[in-house]
Amino acid sequence: MTQNTNDEVRAAVRAQYGSIARTESASCAPGCCGPRADASLALGYSAEDLASVPEGANMGLGCGNPQAIAALRPGETVLDLGAGGGFDCFLAARQVGPSGRVIGVDMTADMVAKARRNAGTLGATNVDFRLGEIEHLPVADGSVDVILSNCVVNLSPDKRAVFADAMRVLVPGGRLAIADVVTTAELPESLARDVQALTGCVSGAASVTELERILREVGFTDVKVHVKEESREFIRDWMPGSGVERYVASATIEAVKPGGGACCAPSCCAEPSA
Repeated sequence: MTQNTNDEVRAAVRAQYGSIARTESASCAPGCCGPRADASLALGYSAEDLASVPEGANMGLGCGNPQAIAALRPGETVLDLGAGGGFDCFLAARQVGPSGRVIGVDMTADMVAKARRNAGTLGATNVDFRLGEIEHLPVADGSVDVILSNCVVNLSPDKRAVFADAMRVLVPGGRLAIADVVTTAELPESLARDVQALTGCVSGAASVTELERILREVGFTDVKVHVKEESREFIRDWMPGSGVERYVASATIEAVKPGGGACCAPSCCAEPSA
């Protein structure tokens, strides 16, 4: 394919994931997916996690488990970037409890509708799903304690805008807990310009060095990007025969918005609004 504009990238991603949302299973889609239960267990979710959400909430679209690094606490407000069917939102809602709140944002209307149906099935009253782009979040300034995301930031053509807006909506001392795909070697031209590789969480990935630089430039501190070498085993199945696992891997991305001071627990901070 030729070089795409940002709008063309977003349109391709929206079309791909809108189509997935309208199907019963994501296992037919290339990249970022596999058989849902097996893939999620391999990523570190438990059988209890899988059993606790409505059928269709776990769409097998992740590349890691942001819950494992989020250290969520009761009463916190959590934001999930690219919420999909709501899987990570519902798990987060259990951890923050009835005094906490979870907001899921997705750019695809079909995904938002699906997540809202799942929330109704679950009776999740502390979860709110909103339509919006992760570069321009429909969330108030300084209203979120923790931002989660699972294999979504790589799909954005403007990662600086994603992290700058994340900085805007986080409270001082708020933190990022993200699982995503990163490049570990330069992609060959055949992959870099392939539409399937773009919507399949491959060709839009940034390098560890680039992510660290962007995060620090927009103001985050305590930046940590840890590559999961073992992830290459399941990434190989995203585009069989392409050798994609030689160029990308899953990673955890952590960072903190400065200025938290001593007030880091929900009990000592004013309740946010959004």
